[in-house]
Amino acid sequence: MLIEFFFALRGAGLPVSLGEFLLLLQGLHARIAFLSATDFYHLARTALIKDERHYDAYDRVFARYFSGAQEAFAKFMAQVPPEWLQRAAGRKLSAEERAQIQALGGWEELLRTLRERLAEQAEAHSGGNKWIGTGGTSPFGAYGYNPEGVRIGQAQRGSGRAVKVWDQRDFSDLDDSRELDTRNFKMALRRLRRFAREGAAEELDLEGTISATARNAGLLDLRMQPERHNAVKLLLLLDVGGSMDAHVSLCEQLFSAARSEFRHLQHYYFHNFTYEQLWRSNARRQEQRLPTLELLRSYSRDYRVIFVGDASMSPYEIIQPGGSVEHWNEESGATWLSRFVRAVPRLVWLNPEPQSRWHYTDSVQMTRDLVGGRMFPLTVGGIAAAMDSLRRTGDQPLALAPLSDSMSASTALE
Repeated sequence: MLIEFFFALRGAGLPVSLGEFLLLLQGLHARIAFLSATDFYHLARTALIKDERHYDAYDRVFARYFSGAQEAFAKFMAQVPPEWLQRAAGRKLSAEERAQIQALGGWEELLRTLRERLAEQAEAHSGGNKWIGTGGTSPFGAYGYNPEGVRIGQAQRGSGRAVKVWDQRDFSDLDDSRELDTRNFKMALRRLRRFAREGAAEELDLEGTISATARNAGLLDLRMQPERHNAVKLLLLLDVGGSMDAHVSLCEQLFSAARSEFRHLQHYYFHNFTYEQLWRSNARRQEQRLPTLELLRSYSRDYRVIFVGDASMSPYEIIQPGGSVEHWNEESGATWLSRFVRAVPRLVWLNPEPQSRWHYTDSVQMTRDLVGGRMFPLTVGGIAAAMDSLRRTGDQPLALAPLSDSMSASTALE
């Protein structure tokens, strides 16, 4: 397989030598890259490509040759045999039929039953209501429907009710070069501005020059001053993947506008809710993560924090240890968001979902309660209101409202 990759690179005109190919094999034998497509990509590029001018050509050959390899590897590594999860015809259920389907009865019961099914099941199933399969009403599998379930082997989001997702998803960083349609966002963000002169004195101070020249009996006395910049410091935390895929274009407009308006801008990503780690690059989010406690220690209280996310998820992801769809979190999402609120009082949440839909989703109400009601729609008017809120908020702690009746505050804040 790798020999064919070597000849594919040579066929594309890349100056790859046999010695460099043997170096790659030595690196693989030493397990420098092991069970990671990203690590293999970087190892192969380091061993085979010696000139940065050839990186683009290498990327094109790599993408073409290994297209689909990562998905195939993920299926191979899954404990559930992939042939069980071939997509069957999706079952269409009426509203009455959906209402009759019952959840298993809670977080612990769901995970206990999944362990039992994995131990007992010996063949593929489709269209049923018990086993791991496709197209049915079982809590486990793909392309079916259940009020609370574990999604296994499904390429994209379905009804949005999964409690856990048994797949590793790849997310893309938001594009900060979007300029089209960002003007209104920029105007709204400008409500959060505080100008100060910072840096080297390299801008002509006209009034100072006139005054100094007059005092110098008319001899020209040039005075310089630092350039004026927006001194507000902004930390942008962005939800990516899953239900946020539908809002990528809108979030990229916001990201691009914030890049141009704030000199002191830092950004990190999370999926669905904040837990013990965040990341800066979605491409390397498995290898390069920043502990949330370190982030809270690194950014002082003079930073403003903007969360961007639809807050649409299973309530377990907020209140339950282990509730994250992607990993086992020792502490609940509510615990971590409460730490943010206490550490950085100047905080708001922008939600790209229409505000008219918020009251239909328990998790949105719970998130809104946790940030003290400071959730705003991701619209021009919503951003303007959020900036006004950040401008007014001092260093006093936010007054937290109780969580919705369905989940008690004592449970959520542990």
